[in-house]
Amino acid sequence: MRRGLASRLPLALRFALRDLAGDLRGFSVFIACIVIGVAAISGVGAVSQSLSEGLAREGRTILGGDVSVATTMRRLSPQEREFFERNGRVCEIALMRAMARSATGEATLVEIKAVDSAYPNAGAVELTPAQPLAEALGQRDGAYGLVADSTLIARLDLAVGDRVKIGGGSFRLTAELTSEPDKLAGGFGFGARVVMSEEALKATGLSQPGAVVRWLTRISLRGSGAVASDAEVERFATALTAAFPQAGWDLRKRDAVSPQFSRNQERFTQLLTLVALTALVAGGAGVANAVSGFVARKRDAFAILKALGAPASRVFAMALVEVLLVAGLAVIGGLALGATFPYLADFALSASVPLPFSPSVDMRSLAVGAAYGLLAVLIFALPPLGRAYGTPVARLLRDEAEEKAPPRIFMLAALAAAALLVALVLGSAADKRLAGAYIAATAAAFALLRGVAALVVRIAQRVSNVPNARLRHAIGNIRRPRSLAATLIVSIGVTETLLVALALIEGSIHAELHQVRKNGTPSFYFVDVAKEQAGEFASFLSAFATDAKVEHVPMMRGRIVAVKGVRAEHLKPPDDIAWALDGDRGLTFSATPPKGSEIAAGQWWAAGHDGPPLVSLETRVAEGLGLVVGDEIVVNVLGRDVAARIANLRRLDWRSYGINFMMVFSPDAFADAPFSEIFTVAFADRDDPARDKRLIREVAARFPQIAALRVKDALEAVQKIADQLTFAARAAAGLAIVTAALALGSAVAASQRGRQRDAIILKTLGATRVWLTSAFAMEFALLGLVAGLFSVIAGAGAAGFILEALMKMDFVFRPWPVALTALGGLAFAIGLGLAGSWRVLGEKPGPALRRQ
Repeated sequence: MRRGLASRLPLALRFALRDLAGDLRGFSVFIACIVIGVAAISGVGAVSQSLSEGLAREGRTILGGDVSVATTMRRLSPQEREFFERNGRVCEIALMRAMARSATGEATLVEIKAVDSAYPNAGAVELTPAQPLAEALGQRDGAYGLVADSTLIARLDLAVGDRVKIGGGSFRLTAELTSEPDKLAGGFGFGARVVMSEEALKATGLSQPGAVVRWLTRISLRGSGAVASDAEVERFATALTAAFPQAGWDLRKRDAVSPQFSRNQERFTQLLTLVALTALVAGGAGVANAVSGFVARKRDAFAILKALGAPASRVFAMALVEVLLVAGLAVIGGLALGATFPYLADFALSASVPLPFSPSVDMRSLAVGAAYGLLAVLIFALPPLGRAYGTPVARLLRDEAEEKAPPRIFMLAALAAAALLVALVLGSAADKRLAGAYIAATAAAFALLRGVAALVVRIAQRVSNVPNARLRHAIGNIRRPRSLAATLIVSIGVTETLLVALALIEGSIHAELHQVRKNGTPSFYFVDVAKEQAGEFASFLSAFATDAKVEHVPMMRGRIVAVKGVRAEHLKPPDDIAWALDGDRGLTFSATPPKGSEIAAGQWWAAGHDGPPLVSLETRVAEGLGLVVGDEIVVNVLGRDVAARIANLRRLDWRSYGINFMMVFSPDAFADAPFSEIFTVAFADRDDPARDKRLIREVAARFPQIAALRVKDALEAVQKIADQLTFAARAAAGLAIVTAALALGSAVAASQRGRQRDAIILKTLGATRVWLTSAFAMEFALLGLVAGLFSVIAGAGAAGFILEALMKMDFVFRPWPVALTALGGLAFAIGLGLAGSWRVLGEKPGPALRRQ
């Protein structure tokens, strides 16, 4: 019965299965390259999807309810509040920054979360020692209770029961905050988290008119009972927007807790996927070498089949089916490995990263990984298979058959597979601009490296009369047929270019974060300075350090709700501009152009302007939103829509870390509106930790309502995040190194027969192992040096483009990381080449000659 079933299979499939059942020899590198590439691509996608599913599953808990609205510098009106209470259980939270002071006078920045009795609307707060949150926040012995995370406890050296002052209020630390269900919804903060009651916030005196307080109002539509359906949530959100069209709040539903976080997640996932794709493509040489070896091993069988009358198409079909079967096994192995990534990530990150991870097998990611893998196989396998198709029987039977270019149809088929791969990458990309730039850069790198390899071979063919015999032999190996030049230069060049680009991008980010401009970069930001005490605070700062440069401007918060008559929620700006519409943004008003800005279009308003509100907008934001001078935008400030005409556009240097605002209004736009002031202080001598500590303590003691943010601390927090992202990118790039090593190793192994014959002849003529080793080392060193020089130039160019064009940052060339990467690539080329040639170097001439 088994024989009957086999007989019904197509001939090509029967031949392939019979052949593979006997021997998989020669396909190990092929399988390893595909397994690694497919596992990386499918695994990255599965991890990202598991995070997205976790966010969706825990969306209600993270958001703190079914729907949440955020307002800045204002609470809901009685009518708005009544609408919420009529539809479900309401919870209100206030978020703001302040300074916490211990009994010893030490002070640090904290992120306050003031909650009402309904908090949390969803999920649970975990405290150590365990106790109900209401009990921990209650008032006792003249002090309100306070819970704080471990960061504050460590910074101020506190213990449960110690007293802490925040603003004008005195608190007793009652517990450590170990978990808050809605932490992600609170956004990124530079200070330690503290939780207090709303009554305690009132006692601090911090929530004054003009103070930057972010109010979050959340609703659970079915109270504390059953969970509302998605349709109910959508109906409520629609009704809420219709009832208060000019509220100007930032509305979030449980299925979209943080659009900005989701966009960043998609972008980073795409970047890692593209780097993993590079690893897959870098292993393409290994696939091509394995298929070439397979064709060489089956040369006699193919010749016999052709001699017996089998058409070339049938011989090709047999070979292709066998290769695809091996590819299928490798893809299945890669998918099985990639499917474990979410579970491994959950195990590794659950204790250190507070993300709602939901590990699962994502079929879409597996399908994308499988498609990438199979298309990569076709791209690199079709040309060597085509050589066997077009080679006559007589040539196939010769032991040293001359290489012949494959028929054009196979090259066209490989190009078609490449086009499908590009289409698949672009079709599945969240940021098609980034994907297109990456594909173009990778294709250009491969084409240029092939051209460089051909040029090296051409130069080697023209070089003659080299006095050094070892160098002459090395150059001879480079120009010989089936030289390693193309494989080594492409494999090492691509991976080394990637590493150089990552090193330079990382170095430029670090340089950006560490830049010091004595007359520009502030040392401190001070926020929530009441306008009534701005003069007193300015005098204090000037007296504290006479060499300090002090600047201050009014600050309010507002949200763009309409652009040229179109509501913001209906706009689709570019990804790098979407932040301008995502929630409320800082704004100011001024009679004169702000320092550090340059008018790019239009005119500044006249002094004493008294008319319809005018606004000055940052150039890149205006371009992204399609705005020009004379257009109108509507900004909601303090719950009131303000329509303003664009009077001019400004270029800003955001990297000065000075006071910059996307929007600057004419002063009459907010006459008599409550506002606070923001101060910056830049010291001539920036490196003085004792002075900085003293300033923080004195500000916290004399102006308890003012929050201080040291720029150095903020930059260190940003750098930590940048380092973590760079580490992930380097880990993905490490896969490209592995696949390149496998490809190069297979190429060296494929060249062993010719090297072995040369080595035997040279040893017969008196060459020693040391002499041959040095000659081989020179060959690999020359090729590695060429690849290294290319990678430095191409990597620097790629990094410069990414930094200048995409990230809008200055490109900084750092020679040491580049030199170390290039030297590492050179050592890698020499070491791997010699390791692959070691058996040849140890071959004794006598036995080898007898086998000939």
